[in-house]
Amino acid sequence: MKYSMDSMMNYPILPFIRECDFAVRKPWESPERRLLDYLLIYVQDGECSFIVDGETNDFGKGEFCLIQPNSVNRLEGKTKTVTPFAHFDIFYSSSREQSFPTRAGQLDLTSYQHLLQPRLDEMFQIDIPVKLNLSHPAKFRDTFLQVVEYWQYRDPIMLLKAQTGMMELVTILLENYMPAKHAQRTSPQALNWISSYFSFNLGEPLSVVDMARRANLSTSRFNDVFKMQYGMTPHQYLLDMRINHACELLFTSELTQEQISNYCGFSDIHHFSKSFRKKIGVPPGEYRKQS
Repeated sequence: MKYSMDSMMNYPILPFIRECDFAVRKPWESPERRLLDYLLIYVQDGECSFIVDGETNDFGKGEFCLIQPNSVNRLEGKTKTVTPFAHFDIFYSSSREQSFPTRAGQLDLTSYQHLLQPRLDEMFQIDIPVKLNLSHPAKFRDTFLQVVEYWQYRDPIMLLKAQTGMMELVTILLENYMPAKHAQRTSPQALNWISSYFSFNLGEPLSVVDMARRANLSTSRFNDVFKMQYGMTPHQYLLDMRINHACELLFTSELTQEQISNYCGFSDIHHFSKSFRKKIGVPPGEYRKQS
């Protein structure tokens, strides 16, 4: 599935650990299953063979395996192994408490589609292999082992530390596999500051040039990214915010139209009245009477 910019806005990154532990086992095998969430495994000791979506991946000591949601996998420990692991979500879901690590033999997830996490490779159109090749493996390893250790205490503060560590791991993962320019081009978070920025500066003159500079984009690129994310131009978006705020003030306050025009960033009362009537269909005074 390919996610659009609008759909990605509905999936903010907020890692959530569901299950986390140190697994110490003799030669073992986990039957085939399909995942709802992410599974990160560190082979701390021993040798493993993981078949993911039909492809066999061999792992030795010191290597990381990442299995993404909706992948069918069969896991095998060829020797005695120590494999710390974590089942976790990367993207926020209001239903996350209902989700679970799927069980052996569970392949049909039709009834649980609402719990299925988006995949990183589909969300950002980047290639993340099952066997991770990290720029700073020692830092990733140390952080992950700390996360697993914190999780064992089940103490609120320790669990919070574990969740914070998982956020760091996801950040490292994305920095490793998402080139900076690609991240800037595709990230749904790129212009999330716009609404707050407009709100705090609604009464001030705002230019597209200044906004583009703040976003570290050229003016033309900023306009393209903005329209892709919000479905309209920056000018239209800002005007809508100003008119909406004017409606609120006309309805809830006794401010004069001149004051409202000034507070909402219009150049003068005539510009305010003309823009308001074009957008709402009636002049500000008539809107106040109807309200």
